[in-house]
Amino acid sequence: MCYLAVAMHELSIALSLIDVATEAIISSHSTGRVAAVRVRVGLLSGIDRDALAFSFDVAASGSVLEGARLHVEDVAVTAWCPSCAAERAVVSISSRRCTVCRTIAPRIVRGEELELVGVEIEEDGNETDRGPTRSAEQE
Repeated sequence: MCYLAVAMHELSIALSLIDVATEAIISSHSTGRVAAVRVRVGLLSGIDRDALAFSFDVAASGSVLEGARLHVEDVAVTAWCPSCAAERAVVSISSRRCTVCRTIAPRIVRGEELELVGVEIEEDGNETDRGPTRSAEQE
């Protein structure tokens, strides 16, 4: 697959993250600078971390999140083992076998997600309005 196509996929994801994070900032009535956005990305999500980081910087330009760092936490692949009745780490995606009893564990329970975990805001005492000019209630 072409890197441009990958980057376009991640750009749409980054734009969505910017929208959700901006709404969270507006609802918190914070006046501080956004220092970081934290996301969890499953290893099976199909998201390229480097392309997402680049796209986030591009998408944040000119927004309240401009200059914020994107922290990405990888989420390991975990499957449900019916024999053990427990969640188990998946070592090989192709075999999806339980690491304890070696039973096939076909149901993935973690590792496909994309989750916005939080937004870090630095409160510096300045009353600079870095948010949008309209409130969330006007939308």
